[in-house]
Amino acid sequence: MLYWLADLSDGGGVFNLFRYITFRAGCAFFTALVFGFLFGRPLINLLRKRQKNGQPIRADGPESHITSKAGTPTMGGVLILGGLIVSTLLWGRLDNAYVWLLLFVTLSFGAIGFADDYAKVSKNNTKGVPGRVRFGLGLLIAAIAGYWAAWAHPADLSYNLAMPVFKDTLIHMGVLFIPFAMLVIVGSANAVNLTDGLDGLAIMPVMIAAGALGVIAYAVGRVDFTEYLDVHYVPGTGEILVFTAGLIGAGLGFLWYNAPPAAVFMGDTGSLALGGALGAIAVATKHEIVLAIVGGLFVVEAMSVIIQVAYFKATGKRVFLMAPIHHHFEKKGWAEPQIVIRFWIISLILALIGLATLKVR
Repeated sequence: MLYWLADLSDGGGVFNLFRYITFRAGCAFFTALVFGFLFGRPLINLLRKRQKNGQPIRADGPESHITSKAGTPTMGGVLILGGLIVSTLLWGRLDNAYVWLLLFVTLSFGAIGFADDYAKVSKNNTKGVPGRVRFGLGLLIAAIAGYWAAWAHPADLSYNLAMPVFKDTLIHMGVLFIPFAMLVIVGSANAVNLTDGLDGLAIMPVMIAAGALGVIAYAVGRVDFTEYLDVHYVPGTGEILVFTAGLIGAGLGFLWYNAPPAAVFMGDTGSLALGGALGAIAVATKHEIVLAIVGGLFVVEAMSVIIQVAYFKATGKRVFLMAPIHHHFEKKGWAEPQIVIRFWIISLILALIGLATLKVR
């Protein structure tokens, strides 16, 4: 919105700064961060008042959670989404299709998560919105997003899959691109949701992945960078950097209150929304495969659940002491901060590997 103040600069003056994506991204970061600091404590107090018993704790989870996490309010994702939306609307270009695509996906998945969290706390049990309903709605949102992205992409990239590392390689998928985009977005949303099981565990890897994807979006949105890096030029995606900067700022504001011991959980409101946003960014920038590297931690968490369930149904035995895999390490005696920080380190390493694919050709 404030981008239009650049029209007052007439090519010079302070308002000319608003033309620069990097300047507006920095402003979006600080706007979202300040939003988190200003409204974090009042929101937590409101959630504590409304949620008498806090987030319901699964009886089949780690025993320590029943005592250490009981009474902690959930739906803290509202704080993240508030900071992200306000900062994006203030500092993003509202004539950019990708900005609205990301806001649509984020808010839609956030609404699904909010309904699920509300059902859990109102009934005081761990059963929220039925899984089939959540999954079906997620697929519908992702289908719209996939078609939206294909429409926004230039003709030579639309309905194509870009391959990392291999220069100028495109695989034409045709109508199959839409189901593929649905898999990426829904898979990302649910993978982040599964990762959100320990204080601070999910939000930092989300911020790290968002930072890496923001750099990628900025690079592929500039023709001079794409010519140097030999990657596909996707005009307009540079504006996504403003969105990811807002996400990082909002995430840090939330982490202030989510750091161990957490005063609030993001809940499905945050995890589904943020995971969906990461998937949508990957689809928009034609870096869907790179998302599997940058968000490799989320992939491992999701795969640990799939492997555990499949193996147990086939043999009646378990591969892990408990799934998702962060609970496996809890069962092995690792302290919660130890697991969280080590997973953060892994996320950072994977993000750097994902960024390296920009140059490796």
